[in-house]
Amino acid sequence: MLKPSLQLKIGQQLTMTPQLQQAIRLLQLPVMDLQSEIQGALEENVMLESVEELSEPGLGENSGEGQQEGDAERSDDVEVTWGDTATLPIPESSWSSTTGPRSNENRGPLTQDFAPRAGQSLKEHLLWQLQMDRFDTREYAIGRAIIDGISDDGYLEDDLASLCDLLKPDLLVSEDEAEAVLLRIQQFDPAGVACRDVAECLEIQLDQLDEETEGLEIARRIIREGLDDLGAQRFPALRRNLGCNEDEFEAGLLLVRSLHPRPGSSVHAADSEYVIPDVFVRKIDGRWHVEINSSIVPELRVNQSYAGLVGRSGDHAVLKTQLQEARWLVRSLEIRNDTVLRVAASIVERQHEFLERGDEAMRPMILKDIAKLLDMHESTISRVTTAKYMHTPRGIFEFRYFFSSHVGGSGDGEEVSSTAIRAMIKKLIANENPEKPLSDNKIAVMLAEDGINVARRTVAKYRESMSLPSSSDRKRLALRQ
Repeated sequence: MLKPSLQLKIGQQLTMTPQLQQAIRLLQLPVMDLQSEIQGALEENVMLESVEELSEPGLGENSGEGQQEGDAERSDDVEVTWGDTATLPIPESSWSSTTGPRSNENRGPLTQDFAPRAGQSLKEHLLWQLQMDRFDTREYAIGRAIIDGISDDGYLEDDLASLCDLLKPDLLVSEDEAEAVLLRIQQFDPAGVACRDVAECLEIQLDQLDEETEGLEIARRIIREGLDDLGAQRFPALRRNLGCNEDEFEAGLLLVRSLHPRPGSSVHAADSEYVIPDVFVRKIDGRWHVEINSSIVPELRVNQSYAGLVGRSGDHAVLKTQLQEARWLVRSLEIRNDTVLRVAASIVERQHEFLERGDEAMRPMILKDIAKLLDMHESTISRVTTAKYMHTPRGIFEFRYFFSSHVGGSGDGEEVSSTAIRAMIKKLIANENPEKPLSDNKIAVMLAEDGINVARRTVAKYRESMSLPSSSDRKRLALRQ
């Protein structure tokens, strides 16, 4: 018979502080929305102020001369470090990463012909994550049905029994099986998506926090026991019902206020617009450099004069809250830049051959690959790679462009990216004899001769996705010309 016992274990786990949670929310904002949010914070929070940076050349440790000196001292085995948060060893001798500005000498001309960005709906955003996760065929079908039942606000409107009925007769699914898939989708970005009510949505967001987070237990009790009082702003009654002191209540309330009750509204389709790159990627002296575009948002800091006044007084609860929010926002923006840079650096590390040779050199890569490398959750990687852009010598690309599934194996046993296969198909068609165009079957055979094993129907699907006509249509077009 088993007996209850206590065990002490030492281990490591990924935790999420309130600052990190706010940073993750900021991650999903495009540059223009982020600028608007920061401007609003500056106007509403007296504890925040914008830092005016010195622009004189040669000042400080980030001057061009100092940066070049630092590069000259690097060894061939480059190590990329971002602040105090993570260190990623890069085995490429042609790699480095910087967060500060480089001298104009090394930058080279920057083009401003940014490509227009197409918006994306919540459904498309969720389906992309579904494709990037390791769901089997059956789970994928269930996942699609669940996503079809999610509203624009991010809530699952259909009950699981109805979803199971919709899958009949093609697929017989139990509610337990659907529930298991739903729980995985609830870990997607945005946080709290695919929930059935507000309480479940907010609790899932709280579950991402470290259990030692100040005010976490009170925040959970506010959601479970006091949502009505919270909505009606009956704060004194709510605090009495919870039986906590004022400091505990304020900490819990601050956490709840940082949550998003309508997670789907943070993802929406937008009209085409000119995009601003979040990072620049350049090859300098034979090495790839990744750096944050520091001009996109103003640098913020806490007004120390006001902060000192609050610290010396036991009153001013509102100002104390603003001070805490100001500190969180400043730290959250630092975390945002750090996370964007780390993900961009990891992408370039894996896809540097694409930057050298083009689409045919693209490697297969999914969200889990980068998440595992950086010890992050896949939903965080999804946020970072959505509506974030990288300015490279080959043009401007959304981070998501570099992710693709593998289709066939190459001759040496390595997996091949679907993006690379599309590029190969396009190249074969571009170089074909117009009077004897290549059939899809012939293209599949030619790819197989190069060690790329894909079916004829896969070739047809990729050809059609690139809006390339069939061999018979290409032949008719050639005869007309």
